[in-house]
Amino acid sequence: MQSSYRAQLDQAKTNHLANNASLPRLAIVGIGNELNGDDAAGVLAIRHLHRSLPVLNNVLLVEGSVAPENFTSVIRKFSPDWVWLLDAAEMGVEPGTVRLVDWQTSGGVTAISHGLPPTLFARFLKAELGVSIFLFGIQPAVVDQFVEPTPIIVEQVRIFTEDLAEWILKTYSLF
Repeated sequence: MQSSYRAQLDQAKTNHLANNASLPRLAIVGIGNELNGDDAAGVLAIRHLHRSLPVLNNVLLVEGSVAPENFTSVIRKFSPDWVWLLDAAEMGVEPGTVRLVDWQTSGGVTAISHGLPPTLFARFLKAELGVSIFLFGIQPAVVDQFVEPTPIIVEQVRIFTEDLAEWILKTYSLF
């Protein structure tokens, strides 16, 4: 994970703890269509996190696939403070680039080949649950029907999710 992501996550954690006695309950939702090449990035990330993380009471991993809105009741029941959305996003940058995107002002980030754009899903979660939203966009290289994800995306997702897992383990093992 780039140090700017860690800095942003660390600052968000500090802000949360300034107003709360415990760490945030975190739901991580992987979004994407695994039949459409690099659009599978969010789904691949969640699968990697499932393999990388032990079961943690404060962390929920959701493979949202092409319809993350179908998991709203699971997310609501978990009652998170934070929701991280992981999705392939057309940002006009080099393939494999991962950015923590301001979902409220991200006019350039769009859903690739699934239904609800992540920004609309984020607005819904914010309005319904009052959670803090973090949108991680992963720039795809190829989004075509019935093709495998490209090696660059597979590798970047692996690196990215290993870094996320490291941050989560470090953060949640402190308390």
